[in-house]
Amino acid sequence: MDSLKNFYNTIIQSSRNLSSNHYSFTILFTLILLFLFLSASDNTSQLQSPPLNLQSPAALIPTARFASDNYRSCTDHSASLSSRNGAMSLSRMDPSDSTCDLFDGHWVVNKVLDPLYRPGSCPFVDDSFNCFKNGRPDSDYLKLVWKPHGCEIPRFDGLKMLKILKGKRMVFVGDSLNRNMWESLVCALRESLANKNRVFEVSGRQQFRNQGFYSFKFKDFNCSIDFIKSPYLVQEWKFSDKAGTRRETLRLDMMESSFDKYNDADVIIFNTGHWWTHQKTFKRNYYFQEGNHVYNKLQVEDAYKKALKTWARWVDLNIDSSRTMVFFRGYSASHFKGGQWNSGGSCDGEMRPITNETQLGPYPWMMRALESVLLEMKTNVFYLNISKMTDYRKEGHPSIFRQSAVKRRPGMIQDCSHWCLPGVPDSWNEILLRNICFDNFVDGNSGNSPDWIGTRVNIVHSGTTTAAVSRIIIIIHLKYFRNNNKN
Repeated sequence: MDSLKNFYNTIIQSSRNLSSNHYSFTILFTLILLFLFLSASDNTSQLQSPPLNLQSPAALIPTARFASDNYRSCTDHSASLSSRNGAMSLSRMDPSDSTCDLFDGHWVVNKVLDPLYRPGSCPFVDDSFNCFKNGRPDSDYLKLVWKPHGCEIPRFDGLKMLKILKGKRMVFVGDSLNRNMWESLVCALRESLANKNRVFEVSGRQQFRNQGFYSFKFKDFNCSIDFIKSPYLVQEWKFSDKAGTRRETLRLDMMESSFDKYNDADVIIFNTGHWWTHQKTFKRNYYFQEGNHVYNKLQVEDAYKKALKTWARWVDLNIDSSRTMVFFRGYSASHFKGGQWNSGGSCDGEMRPITNETQLGPYPWMMRALESVLLEMKTNVFYLNISKMTDYRKEGHPSIFRQSAVKRRPGMIQDCSHWCLPGVPDSWNEILLRNICFDNFVDGNSGNSPDWIGTRVNIVHSGTTTAAVSRIIIIIHLKYFRNNNKN
């Protein structure tokens, strides 16, 4: 490690003597990346070992301010959101252990803890997610807690989060899986209130059906938690072909028109994914459009990446990262057997999660596309990579309990994509709070950017029997990075 520190100091000293030429910086950065990658790869067996025992940024750079000490003060309920730096982070490192990946772990049984809100107690849960109300007889799925390898996720504290969000607006933007997460959070926050009548709907269900917008206000904290329906993030469109027939298309180069409803929010959680697996996107020709050009045929993987690049450009141009935290929640696993959602796929009868990692599915192609786009962004985007943690939970879906017993029929469409509430999305929100709480104290309350930028990249190669994880932590001087980006 001494040799790595000496190498680093030499590189940084050299960088100060260089002109702020973009090409010089690119070469320098590439050399640093290559050196660290080779250093981390000396023993190939490490690729299948636990996370590398790398030193924290504060250890490598004595002047760097890390959040390990400040994070502990996050228990102070007087916390509020503070400004943040403009660096991208693929996955937040544990403040007290820089080698901890919050999304690499396993589910453990905890029969002592109750769910964040009692089953059937929250009036804001959609009936289709309310498995308890719809008669699901088992309850073991409510006793599972996500446990990362090597660190702990603090128990969700609704009052803490409400006080951090006081006077703020949080918006979930995406498909119905984001709505799943949004309802989980609203219910968990509501449970923390002594007077639960102090949270109310700003917009009703009829308005949501008409406009795709839904909002809850927590009156005592003057904060709102909103959901905006935007399943693709880009704009669904119509055009007239040569015969004058109106056709549906998806404008890969245009943000969905609701963006003006959330561009000034304080926290935004984006997602898109499941609608890209539907038949009209996955198999249909003449559906994807850029400008006036409608593609005869375009692979969905290419279309998805084009849409994400449109989203990324919009975020970089329109989001003020000094006041707005941006999250992107990754792909949530589905567990259909014997078909898909519209072809007889089922998951009813599942009562136990997967416990053997080798039985997990391959890493979603969508996440590889997303990660490549995130790496090119200027805005600090917090990546909630939940794909692996959800893949274990084949028993957590509503299945036939998406409807009450009186409505269920043999051969009915089952829901093996969304999650029962309470359930799996509650853990996503515990990690969300962890990130908000941690980030709030990275800069303290000074409003100044730290002197370093840390990027953690998880490159996951998953197959049916093997998974190789390569982790690289790159530390560079933020001021040097910013000066070169100005050119």
